[in-house]
Order: sequence, then C-alpha cells, then structure tokens
Amino acid sequence: MTNPLPPVLYEDEHVIAFDKPSGLLVAPDRWDKELENLMDLVHAQRSPDWFNAHRIDAGTSGVLLCAKTKPALDRLCLQFERHQVRKEYLALTRRAPREDRVRVERAIAPDPQHDGRMKATSRGKRCETEFEVLERFRGFALVKCIPVTGRTHQIRVHLAYLGCPIVGDPLYGDGRGFLLSEVKRRYKHKDEPERPMMGRLALHAESLAFTHPATGEPMTIRAPLPKDFELSLKYLRRFAG
Repeated sequence: MTNPLPPVLYEDEHVIAFDKPSGLLVAPDRWDKELENLMDLVHAQRSPDWFNAHRIDAGTSGVLLCAKTKPALDRLCLQFERHQVRKEYLALTRRAPREDRVRVERAIAPDPQHDGRMKATSRGKRCETEFEVLERFRGFALVKCIPVTGRTHQIRVHLAYLGCPIVGDPLYGDGRGFLLSEVKRRYKHKDEPERPMMGRLALHAESLAFTHPATGEPMTIRAPLPKDFELSLKYLRRFAG
C-alpha cells in the first residue's frame, strides 16, 4: 500500500513545497532503490514531471521545495548553486556552543574510514555555517542553524565539531534520542526500556527563503515544528530550563 504524500506547505502552478517527515528519503537511495522516497510518491500521485530543487537528509524534517516545470527547476537550482537561498534549521543538541552566536568555517570531506560519513578537515571543500543558541537547557540546547554553503551533512558535522552533536544523530553523535528521564528527576516509566520522546535526528528545516522562479518575488516558506520536537522542548523548558 502506497503511503500518502506529506502535507503541502505551498503550491502554485510553478512550485510546490512539502513538509517532509523525518525518516523519508527525498530521492531514491543509490544502494536500495526499493526504499520509499518522496519523489517516487510525488511521481506516482501527482506528476512524473515534478522534481526536487534541493535535498535534505532522510532524518531531517521540514521544508522540501519542488519545481513543476523545467524552467522553474533550472532557475531554482541556480539559486541554490549560487547560495542565494536562505535556509534556516532548528537543531536540538547535546550540550551547547560556548557563545550564543558562532560562525564555523571548517572544510569537510568524505571520511575514508566510514562510508557515507563526512568529517571536518583542513583539506576538504569550503564549508560555512552560522549558529545561534536560542535556548539553553541543562545538558541540551536549541540552536538555529544557517548553512551558508550546501555541503553534505554540513550542519551535523559542524555541530559535532563544536562538541555539541545533534540529539539522535547516529553518524556524528551517540545516536541516543531524547529521554524524559534525562531531565525529570525521579521519573518512573512503565515501558521497558523507556521510549524516547524524540528518537530520531533532532534537525528540522524550518524555513526556506528564495526568489520565485516565475514572478521574481521574494518568498519564504515555513514548516511547523513536528509534534515530537515540540513535546521535547516543552519538557526541557519545564524540567531543564
């Protein structure tokens, strides 16, 4: 049975933006073509002529922009290539950057010892990310992330480089989700073992600002925080503020 498409955040005759859930690939996996992905769902349920203008990791939730026509796709891709699109993410991290605002300019490259993983290095491709700590909690932080460049796993690598990996990151952190018992004293749970409040990569593509490929008007599309992210923040504010 085919799953339904994710919620639509914006649509007109040229573009459509989806609120992609965590766990859904954007495009077919290069190793396993049978894995469900957003573009296969789009092609089967809406149109075979629509294509994604960019990508976000499977574990990342949030805004995913697609083009409905070839001219729109070409213009959007050019904006992404020229770094003319402003992307803002929210991350829940273990520990926090020392400063409230920090810009990381550290090249990244494929890690030869781990297939599919990147690493911070002095000899990779130029990579730049801006971070702003929005809230600090005991042992955690809510961080706004603005990638200036668009490298693979850029935000995840740079946050790990700062010593505050994203909650639930299996590649650059310990992979642990957020457990209520980590912040609530004398917490007793019925489940064995305790189920995490957010057991996936705690990274959300909150907004995308770009120039409309047909009208030339500036646009900003936003995706609401997923329920598991909102709930985790609610309890962090209550017990670890």
